[in-house]
Amino acid sequence: MLLTQITEEGSMSYPLILRLDINGLPVNWIHWQEAACLYASDRVAWTAGENVFPLRGGFSRNLERQTLLYIHSIIATKGEYRRYRKPMTPPLTNRELFRRDSHMCMYCGKTFRESELTRDHILPISKGGKNHWSNVISACKRCNAHKGNLTPDQAGMPLLAIPYIPNLAEYLFLRNHRILTDQMDFLKTQFKHGERLLRHQ
Repeated sequence: MLLTQITEEGSMSYPLILRLDINGLPVNWIHWQEAACLYASDRVAWTAGENVFPLRGGFSRNLERQTLLYIHSIIATKGEYRRYRKPMTPPLTNRELFRRDSHMCMYCGKTFRESELTRDHILPISKGGKNHWSNVISACKRCNAHKGNLTPDQAGMPLLAIPYIPNLAEYLFLRNHRILTDQMDFLKTQFKHGERLLRHQ
């Protein structure tokens, strides 16, 4: 068990807590303040992970000492999450899209900074293409301009990888740049595109 003290001064750099439902399915990332409220309201069903963060609270007159709460890096909470009963399509943003594609242009294969990448629609919107995970890839500005309003076949620019829709565990990985090792190990057990997803991250 790894103990790391939480302080108000260090709260901005404190890692996020991975929240699960009671069945162990990932729900979202939460700040330690929200996690503390879940502990205090007895909504934490079980915990996991090696990292534990002691949080010192106010002075208890009944106990005649300062309160101490231990927050785990992974917590499962009581109750149902109806919005997750059916497979969820994560919201599509450039930040997560570029991370999914390892900041690589899916046409030329070179790696770029986020500011140098664009979202390219494989089937252009003008031809009926959708703004959806399965129809978009990361492309450098040069390749995107060269492809123009054509499909990859029409432009003679074959894709280096087929786009995919991240599942919720993969999406949570894409959203957080400061994942603890125990959180990463837990999320990886639910990845569907693990080897490709972790490449160059």
